[in-house]
Formats: sequence, structure tokens, C-alpha cells
Amino acid sequence: MSELLNFGKEILAKQPFSVLLGAELTILDRGNAELVMKIDNHHRQQHGFVHGGVVSYLADNCLTYAGGSVLGDCVTSEYKINYVRPALGAKLTARASVVSSGKRQAVCQCQIFCHEGGEEKLVAVALGTIAKVDLPT
Repeated sequence: MSELLNFGKEILAKQPFSVLLGAELTILDRGNAELVMKIDNHHRQQHGFVHGGVVSYLADNCLTYAGGSVLGDCVTSEYKINYVRPALGAKLTARASVVSSGKRQAVCQCQIFCHEGGEEKLVAVALGTIAKVDLPT
């Protein structure tokens, strides 16, 4: 396992909401990230689909991991998500990559897939701007 992936997993473990949802960082290298999450009944809405907020969480966090891999400490400045089909199945996978980056921000894209019937199906696409954080010393 790479040093960057280990560091990313340490950060994820310090995010109470991510721990609550059961997210797992499986890939983190320069410009790319992947988050995986097993789906339980409490992640679903009234029609049995994974709640849009859960899908959106995965997009937001995965975009920020991808951006952070080139910027360092960062936060989401903005993002937009398009839901293309209901998320069903037992697992979600989010994959994000950096489209363009500078010194202070990165534009990243993310695709979120559900695993249903032995295949991946695209459920959402997101685009976000990730901003470098400069904490006071």
C-alpha cells in the first residue's frame, strides 16, 4: 500500500461522518481517488434507492481526495452532481480524477457506480472545484 493511500486512510478514519457511513478509501495516487461503500437499509430512501445524499457524500469526498492528492490539505469549494439512474445494489464505488490544477485549486470529476447484478452501473456524475487550505500557524 502506498504512503499516500495510508495517509488518506488515516484522514478518512478521523472523519466521523465517513466512519458512520462505512466509506473505505481503496485508491489514492496523484490525481486519482476511489471510495467504496457497502449499502445497508439505513442508506436507502422510501423507494429502496440509495439516498441521494449518500451518493452526493461519496462524490464530494472522492473529489476532495483527488484534489488533495495534488494540492495537499484542501476542502471542496463547490461541486455539482447529476443523478443519471437510481442507485440500487449492495455497494457504491466513486472514482474521481483531477481535470486541471494550479497552486490553489483543482477542478476534478467523479463518477459514482452501483454494483447490481454482478455489474457496475453509472448512477451519478459530479464536477467540483477543490481549494487548498492554508491553516494559520
